[in-house]
Amino acid sequence: MKVVSLYVDQKPESEQSEDRAREFGFTVYPTIAEALRCGGDKIAVDAVLSIGEHGVYPQNELSQVLYPRYEFFKECVKVFEEDGRAVPIFNDKHLSYNFEKAKEMVDDGHRLGFGVLSGSSLPVTWRLPDVDIPYDHELEGAVMVGVGGSDPMDYHALEAMQCMIERRKGGETGVAAVQLIDGDEVWEAGKDGRWSMELLEAALSRSDTPSGLTNEDGRTQNLIGTGELYKLVDNPAAYLIEFNDGFKATLLMLNGAVGDYCFAAKLRDHPVPISTQFFLTPTPNVTYSACLIAKIEELYETGIAPYPAERTLLVSGTLESCLKSRHQGHVRLETPHLNVEYRAPKDSQHARR
Repeated sequence: MKVVSLYVDQKPESEQSEDRAREFGFTVYPTIAEALRCGGDKIAVDAVLSIGEHGVYPQNELSQVLYPRYEFFKECVKVFEEDGRAVPIFNDKHLSYNFEKAKEMVDDGHRLGFGVLSGSSLPVTWRLPDVDIPYDHELEGAVMVGVGGSDPMDYHALEAMQCMIERRKGGETGVAAVQLIDGDEVWEAGKDGRWSMELLEAALSRSDTPSGLTNEDGRTQNLIGTGELYKLVDNPAAYLIEFNDGFKATLLMLNGAVGDYCFAAKLRDHPVPISTQFFLTPTPNVTYSACLIAKIEELYETGIAPYPAERTLLVSGTLESCLKSRHQGHVRLETPHLNVEYRAPKDSQHARR
């Protein structure tokens, strides 16, 4: 595979597309349509890689950056329709900041019969330890621990959690309601049983980057038992998610406590939670991106996405609804529009070597 054409939406002073085009022998075109047609009259590429992230774009009232992922995608679809040929598209990270736009993108793929893949590298990176949810097994709850800012890092954490819980008995049924809370209310919700302290402890046990006393003298520590967790996290956030089948899961964004992404779930009839860390190799050796590239190559070679775009569709809509909950005063919001049903592939999709 090789890059044959490129479209760049914004070109700041440090932008390198023209230099790379000269180095590797491809052409930078002024429009997406011309890039897909390589300057000709008909589509002349076999696949599309769309990264609608870099650049300066406005924000909405939810503090989401309005990246033009949907607009890029629709420009491709227009060419597919005009030229009578469609090719697979990989869309980096979110499908869109808006659920209706994201749904239209997935629907376009089904309507025109081309593979659509999207999402984060977290679901396909290595796991420490190498575990997965047993396929079609009943789950009783799940907790994901994430770090970073709200949109995009909470998106990555939500998608990592979703790639685990979508394997539960009966498959994915969609999200019935969400609520985003923060501050001391997060800890109170844990004490009240709205999310599981046991699962948080199991998730934190997989972290390689606990802060506090470990940083001071290298000692191991129980962040919850010692009370250090509550001192380290200035403003925790909990994304409380209720699914249509009655299952509940929570994302806890715990900036200051750890520096990695960890997950735990309670399986029916299992006495001990299953837990793991989504391993992110340190910079500059970010080889977890290569794990995602392998899935993109599979899409391009087969025309079939290795896992459903509906996963990213549901996560995109869940995040948007959580941010609306926060914007409206941290209220619980019912989400009948997130009635997204799908089955995850039976084979595990994360890196294992």
